[in-house]
Amino acid sequence: MQPVRVAVLAFEGVSLFHLSVPGIVFGVSPAPQGLPPYVVSYCAPTPGRVRCDQGMEIEVPGGLEAMENADLIIVPAWNHPENVAPSVLTDALKKAHARGAQVVGLCLGAFVLGDAGLLDGRQVTTHWACRELFGKRFPKADFHPDVLYVDDSNVITSAGTVAAIDCCLNLVRKRHGADVANRVARLLVTPPHRQGGQAQYIEQPVPELPSENRLQGVLEWARSHLSDPLTVDALADVARMSRRTFTRRFREATGTTLVKWLAAERVARAQQLLETTDLSIEAVATEVGFGSALSLRQHFSNQLQTSPSEYRRLFCKGNNSTPE
Repeated sequence: MQPVRVAVLAFEGVSLFHLSVPGIVFGVSPAPQGLPPYVVSYCAPTPGRVRCDQGMEIEVPGGLEAMENADLIIVPAWNHPENVAPSVLTDALKKAHARGAQVVGLCLGAFVLGDAGLLDGRQVTTHWACRELFGKRFPKADFHPDVLYVDDSNVITSAGTVAAIDCCLNLVRKRHGADVANRVARLLVTPPHRQGGQAQYIEQPVPELPSENRLQGVLEWARSHLSDPLTVDALADVARMSRRTFTRRFREATGTTLVKWLAAERVARAQQLLETTDLSIEAVATEVGFGSALSLRQHFSNQLQTSPSEYRRLFCKGNNSTPE
């Protein structure tokens, strides 16, 4: 397999966490089968020592020429979003994007992509704390301030710190399939998948009462019963809560509604089945609870912008694809 070349930008005040995430995700060891080698390099407008946000100094050996042949360029959170990124950097990003490189802005790195003019007309996000500034700076962007990450073709943006992991896992998923991405996540001991549309900020992320911890068990139970006709009332009964209490605590814990959460979980399970089994499209739809191949196709199109059969053709581990 051909290696994937990744260039990660470094600059004064760069997030040490964001600087590390691409190498951790793409360079996971041992690399699972199906993940090609990733060559991660680091570059800066001026090579040499760079002080990160934690006060440590790191040596960045390369300049922006690393962007010239990179397949994937990642911009960590910009340390001063109120300041426009220098033209030497934005010009390099424009050229890389124009030749077809995939460009990623992690958290406030979206500001740099905006300064390069790459966000006009695109769906984008950034950290919720800077939503007002971002909206004013880039009024032509289709801004979604409440989601974890947005994948708009070859321009991808993510929310705050930990969402960088979700964003990079999504890149693995889009390039190599859900099964490979899930195995990478297991090696990293991180949850295998969070849909980009999930809320980035949840008012009460930690249960206030010990009894509320059972909600996580209910979610795991639902994942193992996706073929069942799951409803709010059914899950409220499993949780031993009233419908009203369950609905409130579910949104507090997940940042979304049960209907949206179930649709995302069912699509994720369908991805795995399409990759690892020879079940027909109709059988996959039944197994994950969509009921019909038509419903599965609609949800696949909405969430992944592809069809089940095309997804299987790209990522199936077997030799034959099952037609729709």
